[in-house]
Amino acid sequence: MDPITAFWHIIDFFLPAVGVGAVAAALAKLLWRRELAAARWLRLALWAAAAAALVLFAGLVVFGRDGKIATYAAMVVVAGVTLWWAGFGARRA
Repeated sequence: MDPITAFWHIIDFFLPAVGVGAVAAALAKLLWRRELAAARWLRLALWAAAAAALVLFAGLVVFGRDGKIATYAAMVVVAGVTLWWAGFGARRA
């Protein structure tokens, strides 16, 4: 595999995590507009995307392959918990 193909494989692997992080942060900012007014969208999206990327990598290690529904479900749950922590939990502690 040449370097360009490897680069695109890595980008394609992490793209679902970035998408989930961006969409989840946007929905959280939309649903809890007043409560999350102080939290920047980019900060929330980066936290959620990073947590989702870790879950994707863990799913690859545990299942031995990419694309399992269990991994994607765990990615959504972890992104939600991370958004809660980044938006509500971290500033209250």
